[in-house]
Amino acid sequence: MAEKPRVKAPKQRASTSHDPGRNRRLLGIGAAAAGGLLGVVAVVALLGLGVGGTPSEDDVRASLEAAGCRLEVAGALPGQHSIEPDGTSEDWNTDPPTTGPHYGIAAIFGIYEEPLEAARVVHNLEHGGIFIQYGDDVPEETVNALRAFYDGKTNGTIMAPLPRLGDEFALGAWVAEAEEGNGYLAKCTAYDEDAVSDFFDAFQFRGPERFDPSQLQPGL
Repeated sequence: MAEKPRVKAPKQRASTSHDPGRNRRLLGIGAAAAGGLLGVVAVVALLGLGVGGTPSEDDVRASLEAAGCRLEVAGALPGQHSIEPDGTSEDWNTDPPTTGPHYGIAAIFGIYEEPLEAARVVHNLEHGGIFIQYGDDVPEETVNALRAFYDGKTNGTIMAPLPRLGDEFALGAWVAEAEEGNGYLAKCTAYDEDAVSDFFDAFQFRGPERFDPSQLQPGL
């Protein structure tokens, strides 16, 4: 019985098509409903809940943990140019370091076969870059997967071995908003493209000294 009114509805709408006032009221209601829907969509997009939105820190953590990785978050340290290229700092609060004192000249963005000086790499992160570093015992197939990922993310990415990481690889980023910020360090023993992509999508190009990605190309 409940279906019959819906079947007969077109005839009822047709019989009132000559009532201009009613039609205008219906159009107004429809426009208001559409406007409300668009408003909801806009709010969802602003909250980062829409499809394709930037992953939140919680999203990244969940993705990394599902892949068997761990995410370390440490409050950003002042980025003073107070260390020589081969120097270290007692203030660094992640290993490898992601924020804090560093050398005044960044390393050239690119992919390396030899370890890099940490004091230079921190400067790359200050500019919004992300590092990929891997230990001596990381399987060759994992290194090759990271290299392939690098090939699609060359701007603002620096990749090099770091023997002391052993069987882990690390991703590092420096994120700053206004006067606050964090260093983000992920360590993994197995490669998961979705987890690594989420880290990059959430944290790359957000350093305290921001450059256009085109200025962070390999060789620069």
